[in-house]
Amino acid sequence: MAARRTTPHPAAHQDGERPADALPPTAWAVLGLLSFPGERTGYELKKWADASLRFFYWSPAISQIYAELRRLEALGYATSRRSGPDAPRTKRSYAITEEGRTALAAWADGGQDAGPPVLKHPLLLRVWLGHLTAPDHLRTLVAEHVARTRGELKEVRDALGRADGAEAWSHPQVALRWSERRLESEVELAEAMLADLDALDAAGAARGRPGSVPPGPRQPVADAPTPG
Repeated sequence: MAARRTTPHPAAHQDGERPADALPPTAWAVLGLLSFPGERTGYELKKWADASLRFFYWSPAISQIYAELRRLEALGYATSRRSGPDAPRTKRSYAITEEGRTALAAWADGGQDAGPPVLKHPLLLRVWLGHLTAPDHLRTLVAEHVARTRGELKEVRDALGRADGAEAWSHPQVALRWSERRLESEVELAEAMLADLDALDAAGAARGRPGSVPPGPRQPVADAPTPG
């Protein structure tokens, strides 16, 4: 069946603004997955994202991937086609268009600052509130984080093994090697944090009380709360 091409909505060009100007990074990420050779279904794009993007940027829900694919089709940056009647199961495959590849290249090669990384570390938030948590439970959380991170590290190395030698994946391999080094560092940092917690608990025990109390600043800081 012929590929489906959706015409961009005329309102998207009001005030001289191209629709691509308002695209979120996640849309560019999905379009980036389509920029590699071959057509992909939404499910296959989800698997590719889980095997690469999630280690350094984003782990999308399948519904989010399909929402971005619809947006990209509306812009003319992607096309889709259904599998033929002989296929055991009807599927819709997506491919990037030349217009989409041009727009993606312009975005990837843009001169604007990519911006700082955003770190949200749920475990560190728990550690920060460790004075309200049982020490043994806090150590268990950190130990579980170490085990989970080691599992992710194995997955990254497996992904690197699958991509080894594939010219089309040379740059994704650079990103995955960075992810490998980051996860190695994360394990080291978490293990060091366990040692810090042990030392903190030992100091608390020496003072005759379990656990710890957050230390106050050496000098008063204006407008900053002082722990009671």
